[in-house]
Amino acid sequence: MRAIGVVRRVDDLGRFVIPKELRHSMSIVDGDKMEIYVTDEMIVLEKYRPSCMFCGSHEELVSFKGHPICTECIEAAKRV
Repeated sequence: MRAIGVVRRVDDLGRFVIPKELRHSMSIVDGDKMEIYVTDEMIVLEKYRPSCMFCGSHEELVSFKGHPICTECIEAAKRV
């Protein structure tokens, strides 16, 4: 992890602004979903990427009843 030297104040609603340059370099645009993780004493923001509910893959996903499932898991289920 690298420090970028930017400090932001949290407002009274708990919000802060991610600098435009950082959003641009990370390809974050208006409306993107962000995941929030807590590790030890750090809060980590990560751009949300849906993953297969069975194996965690991010590749070749389809939605089944609102849940992302990869084509490999679909094929595996057909063989059972």
